[in-house]
Amino acid sequence: MIRASLLIAAKDVRQRIRDRSAIMLGLVAPLGLAFIFSLIIPDFGGGDFVVRVAVVDEDGGLVSQAFTDQVLGPFADEGLLEISDAGSRDETLGLVADGGLDATYVIPAGFSSDVLAGLPAEIRVTGNVDAQIATEVAAAIAAEFTGTLTGAQLAAQASGADVGLLALQAAQAARPVVLSEAEAASKVLDATTFFSAGMAIFFLFFTVQFGVASLLEERIEGTMPRLLAAPIPPISIVGGKAIASLAVGVIAMAVLTVASAVFIGADWGHPIGVAVLIAASVLAALGIMAVIATLAKTPEQSSNWQTIVAVVLGMLGGTFFPVSQGPEALADISLLTPHAWFMRGLGELHAGGGPTSVAVPVAAILAFAAVTVGIAGLRVNRMVRL
Repeated sequence: MIRASLLIAAKDVRQRIRDRSAIMLGLVAPLGLAFIFSLIIPDFGGGDFVVRVAVVDEDGGLVSQAFTDQVLGPFADEGLLEISDAGSRDETLGLVADGGLDATYVIPAGFSSDVLAGLPAEIRVTGNVDAQIATEVAAAIAAEFTGTLTGAQLAAQASGADVGLLALQAAQAARPVVLSEAEAASKVLDATTFFSAGMAIFFLFFTVQFGVASLLEERIEGTMPRLLAAPIPPISIVGGKAIASLAVGVIAMAVLTVASAVFIGADWGHPIGVAVLIAASVLAALGIMAVIATLAKTPEQSSNWQTIVAVVLGMLGGTFFPVSQGPEALADISLLTPHAWFMRGLGELHAGGGPTSVAVPVAAILAFAAVTVGIAGLRVNRMVRL
């Protein structure tokens, strides 16, 4: 019986490798998307995100100098800003348009005198159209500075103090609040690892769907009666399809883990912990996709339903964006998917945890697997019978 299951599984695996479907869905698509997303979306916590700016100071006054020295200077020291020497306004704006700079600050003449006199003044921020996030960061820094000056002007007017003196003191003051990174290990995945893991678990659900769906193909193509006519028990047929899905899923996840670490620098954490998470996730993915397949009557219907379920679970599970950025209710709902527990387990490993640190996420994923595999097992027998 076991030999028959292994023979059926080997046949299905060879078939998927020959038609390239498993390779495309299990390796090429997730690795390619992870690479693209990690390039497009910056990793603020990893120290790689730098905004290239220049300051065109046409004012040359005390307040404009304070903006460059007291505000932009500390950000440059922290590595967030890279301040380039500025030429004329037109030259600097040309660099922004060509992509040589992400953004530029233009401080018009008379800025300092207007601020000290309590009059409206502005710092003009121009950003590159292809560097939207960098432009927003540059604008936020300028907004913080001008907000401080506005507050000082309002306070001086209300108290009868010297507007110019108070505004100058506010401009030259050091930032009162500074964000610093804690020494404790972070459970938040860096961008490259996050998207590598997210795309891996997302496409895993497409990769494992072939096994049970092929039962429908056997019936439609008329090969199921031949299998049943042979001295092969129905459980061996079902077992062979399941083994094929498990094998393809595990191999794809393992290769993707190594490839993403080698080629794009993903940090998955302790290998044993990663292996346990992968094994549990493959079982859960197989169970969920098998249940959906048993409800369908044709391979096309099965593929459509499985695609819808895989995309919805992937979105809810936070494979495309951290669910922590959304409403609190979304984070709670995400725990109803194995994807969220997989990502949470990798967060534990990323923080330096060992295999035991993923015990809870693995238990949650296996709970999904136990329920869905049990339901699918009861329904799959009906698909085998003619």
